[in-house]
Amino acid sequence: MVAGVVATACAVIATATASAQGFIYNQHQPRANRANLIDDNHMLVQATEVDYDYNNQRISAVGNVQMFYNGTSVEADKVIYDQKTKRLHAEGNIRMTDAEGKITYANILDLSDDYRDGFVDSLRADTEDQTRMAATRADRSSGNYTVFDNGVYTACAPCKDDPKKPPLWQVKGARIIHNQTEKMLYFENAQLEFFGVPMAYLPYFSTPDPTVKRKSGFLMPGFTTYSAFGVGVEIPYYFALAPDFDATFNPRITSKQGVLFQGEFRQRLSNGAYQIRLYGIDQLDQGAFAGQPGDRQFRGGVETKGQFALNNKWTWGWDGVLLSDYYFMSDYRLAQYKDPFGSFLSLPTEAISQLYLTGVGNRSFFDARAIYYLSYSGNQNQVPVVAPVIDYNNVINSPIFGGEFSYKVNFTNLTRETAVFDPITAQAANPHNPLCTTTSADPMARTPSQCLLRGMPGTYTRLTAEAQWRKSYTDPLGQIWTPFVGVRADAINADISNQPGVSNFLPVGDTQTVRLMPTVGFEYRYPFINVQPWGTTTVEPIAQVIIRPDEPKAGKLPNEDAQSFVFDTSNLFAIDKFSGYDRVEGGSRANVGVQATTQFDRGGSIKAMFGQSYQMFGLNSFAVADVTNTGIDSGLQNPRSDYVASLAYSPNRTYTFSVRSRMDEATWNINRFEAQASANFDRWSASVTYGDYAEQPELGYQARREGIMTTGSFKVAANWVVTGSARWDLQSNKINQYVFGAGYVDDCFVLAANYVSSYNYSVGSGPPVPNKTYLLTLGLRTIGINSVNF
Repeated sequence: MVAGVVATACAVIATATASAQGFIYNQHQPRANRANLIDDNHMLVQATEVDYDYNNQRISAVGNVQMFYNGTSVEADKVIYDQKTKRLHAEGNIRMTDAEGKITYANILDLSDDYRDGFVDSLRADTEDQTRMAATRADRSSGNYTVFDNGVYTACAPCKDDPKKPPLWQVKGARIIHNQTEKMLYFENAQLEFFGVPMAYLPYFSTPDPTVKRKSGFLMPGFTTYSAFGVGVEIPYYFALAPDFDATFNPRITSKQGVLFQGEFRQRLSNGAYQIRLYGIDQLDQGAFAGQPGDRQFRGGVETKGQFALNNKWTWGWDGVLLSDYYFMSDYRLAQYKDPFGSFLSLPTEAISQLYLTGVGNRSFFDARAIYYLSYSGNQNQVPVVAPVIDYNNVINSPIFGGEFSYKVNFTNLTRETAVFDPITAQAANPHNPLCTTTSADPMARTPSQCLLRGMPGTYTRLTAEAQWRKSYTDPLGQIWTPFVGVRADAINADISNQPGVSNFLPVGDTQTVRLMPTVGFEYRYPFINVQPWGTTTVEPIAQVIIRPDEPKAGKLPNEDAQSFVFDTSNLFAIDKFSGYDRVEGGSRANVGVQATTQFDRGGSIKAMFGQSYQMFGLNSFAVADVTNTGIDSGLQNPRSDYVASLAYSPNRTYTFSVRSRMDEATWNINRFEAQASANFDRWSASVTYGDYAEQPELGYQARREGIMTTGSFKVAANWVVTGSARWDLQSNKINQYVFGAGYVDDCFVLAANYVSSYNYSVGSGPPVPNKTYLLTLGLRTIGINSVNF
């Protein structure tokens, strides 16, 4: 008896005797050396005992048998190879690993020596991508078809504590047919089980085998309900057309409106990718949308997007949307935001069509784009077309006069058909006699005392160029002095349509303006550092002086991009505190404050800031009302601004606390207060935000606003998560927005349920209408994800 035999597929390479001299190596030869002798044309067998029957041309290996051939290894208690029939028979504790990494366990195995034909009893197979199959018997034929009797398939890992316990989900079939040429699994008389309990019966279904990444075929169906179209069932079909492009056709069959056809084409190229999506429906009951934009027979749309790299610094791309009517996407629930589990959450209020070019350098940035906003609320004539908007900024790498020189350019051109007015008084907002609509005939309509002009009608063009130089010096006492100079120039052309009420805010007609704003100033900081055994504290007084002329034509020009403004510690030392280019801060100003930071040696930090701003001389830009009253009621409208303060405390990575406040400079009454606390543990996280805002009548807020926003998630178990959020209006004592959900996610299964309170926006300027939605998502790895929306 010997330890091993080296044989070809048909004959053993040995002498005519069974002596040891005919064998190339024995059981004591290192495994690494043995592996070097293996190739695709030789069979390596190692066992405790190997017998060669010359009369019957049969090799029998018994005890810890290991056989290697054609990239496949077989381990078993006993292996018999018949050279006449060229068949391999194995028994007991069989473990076969093929060239692709699939592992098959069995009690009995009988295969041809090329593994094309045969059978396996008591089969269990594990693949490299963690899918598993089992069967009482598997028959293989033609090297292509494998039929599993009483088969079981799952993509879930077995339970570590009890491997015999049923997996989270599995599909059982009377027969499972694996076609390796098609790379498909066909299930006959199948049932879907969860934890071993049958939940669904499927007479027949098919799915690509686990080795397939892309393959044509039906995807998981989807279900949704909505009053406009009734019950909808989507049956998507995926086309794997080529390695670089594919398509999906998913018609939605609705109970009230017929079939909504949907299709999407995607292609990836060497330098980018693009996709096109089409919609279309011939409505059976257009009267269901009587008096609405959807009151037409055919409705549809096109969506497309793409992005391509010109090189490692430049990219260009587009987003495009074209619809038969602006309510189409919301009526058929086609544009919705999703949560991390894949469930739909809420409807957006607009879609963006744009063409863009972006470049990023080491210290420079370029972006040019043309934008068309498609409003889902029906006010398309009040939405601007921006074509183009160009931004470029750059910081020169080399010092100039020992300091840093930077510059930026912005060019904006926009067109709007109809003016946009916002009411700021209860009288103007009265739905029975609205004073800020373009059709109101009331003498008080569309006046600055009643309304804001949020958007001017006509064409507005502005070119802005700004340059700045600054240099920091540190003197022997540790004081930091930073002088800076800058200049900004704006060239503006405004062609304003003479629509009702517009002349109350802006001069109508064609107006050209050049605006120049030179700036000179310095910033002073004197950090005091105190080092203790428990940490380091830095206290830093800061003073900033800015000298510049008054803002040219303050309040007499359109304001499209600088309407949002909040004064707090984040912009206390900003040279220009306005958020956009359409306003420029003028007049000379001093900003003073103190900043303190403590860094604890054992982790954690505290950062606090307190300060105030002073209008030294010249025109205070924040005291001048423009078409949107930006800056009024901001806390900067007086010669001495409100006090601003902030405090952030993070004791460790788990907790964070922050407070931001603005106090009246005369009475110390709180005009704006925000506090936030968050905690993030291994199993749960939560955050609470409290806001208290004084009335701002010039901006339309006639009453004080106060509320709490909470969000949280709790990991109930290893894979279970519960999430929720709610907003509580303390002034009206009402919870007016909330989301609750629960989800289960692991390596093979996704289950999510959500309840959402959101809003649908009505045509015109009416208030949003509350909408409540229930969402359910179910996903099985390698099979698909399905969502139900109702």
